[in-house]
Amino acid sequence: MCGSTENKSTNDTSRDQPVAPVVSSTTTSNAESNSSTSKLEEELKVASRLRKFSFNDLKMATRNFRPESLLGEGGFGCVFKGWIEENGTAPVKPGTGLTVAVKTLNHDGLQGHKEWLAEVNFLGDLIHPNLVKLIGYCIEDDQRLLVYEFMPRGSLENHLFRRALPLPWAIRMKIALGAAKGLAFLHEEAERPVIYRDFKTSNILLDAEYNAKLSDFGLAKDGPEGDKTHVSTRVMGTYGYAAPEYVMTGHLTSRSDVYSFGVVLLEMLTGRRSMDKNRPNGEHNLVEWARPHLGERRRFYRLIDPRLEGHFSIKGAQKAAQLAAHCLSRDPKVRPLMSEVVEALKPLPNLKDMASSSYYFQTMQAERIGSSPNARNGVRTQQGILSRNGHQQQRSLSIPNGSHASPYHQNQYPYQSPRPNGKP
Repeated sequence: MCGSTENKSTNDTSRDQPVAPVVSSTTTSNAESNSSTSKLEEELKVASRLRKFSFNDLKMATRNFRPESLLGEGGFGCVFKGWIEENGTAPVKPGTGLTVAVKTLNHDGLQGHKEWLAEVNFLGDLIHPNLVKLIGYCIEDDQRLLVYEFMPRGSLENHLFRRALPLPWAIRMKIALGAAKGLAFLHEEAERPVIYRDFKTSNILLDAEYNAKLSDFGLAKDGPEGDKTHVSTRVMGTYGYAAPEYVMTGHLTSRSDVYSFGVVLLEMLTGRRSMDKNRPNGEHNLVEWARPHLGERRRFYRLIDPRLEGHFSIKGAQKAAQLAAHCLSRDPKVRPLMSEVVEALKPLPNLKDMASSSYYFQTMQAERIGSSPNARNGVRTQQGILSRNGHQQQRSLSIPNGSHASPYHQNQYPYQSPRPNGKP
């Protein structure tokens, strides 16, 4: 549950071992407390550009972590809206200074600490327009918090699956291009290649102009070095997005991220979730349902989100579907590089050949409505079901069960991925 981050007990009974030894948060004196904090800081390889906040500063910046400041809740902890000095760390009056998102760490043991460290160490070094900016951090005793730039439009997941109005086609393609640029930077341009490992709609955040930025680097890994072809790691990620060869072997490569990108592109094309138990049998897994439609013209139109009502580029949708199929190749070596994905996506936001003016598409629509009078209403009802029930994604593929609170509260502002929620 969210609320004040004070007075929470620590409980280090995690299934994972941390990156480095975690110092016990149980302290018997101020000297020991200071020693704990300094040892924790030694684990950080943070860039000097990050600001170091006191816990009290962040408490005041978020108005004591009050419920009205809550932006979202996920597996990492809760995210609160706050206001700080433009170039400092002191709290300021709401609506002034710099608006930030303050992420708190649930006191749930070693795995949380490991992810917190990964987040600071990766985003402390990585700067790119399509990665969310980490402004600073706080370590005091058992308190660990992160301070990010505020992303006013929330997540792609929110816009695709929780809003009444459909996200326009050109904006979908703009978001796809921005997210692809973020992954391409991590794989091919960063000083040390990075595998993101948790690419999905809830981790793509949007600024006021719908520019996409990747958030949540808690599962990111350094890519293979030298003559190594992959990184061997515990299988973690989110059901429906993780590449099949990674799930089966634990061998992680940048092509695992490319597969996840293909899934998200398919979600943007179809308006369907990667995994959706509310769909009819045979349609629960988006990738398996979509595969036969991707390369065939008559079936292809049935892929496109019916809520767009023909307001999409025919050529753009065909190219996006071909690209998704390429990214979703069962053989990882056949998948494109993310830089190639970026080049393929660049023209798509600006194409104007709208399907609604196509005779062929109008005929298809008439056929569809003729065979299923309630087709469009059914989709809207489906969205309503999703909206009420929330989603049933899982972050750790290796955790068979678990019980956690709903991943987000009303504002649906996910700066962190959902944990397993115990639903089948």
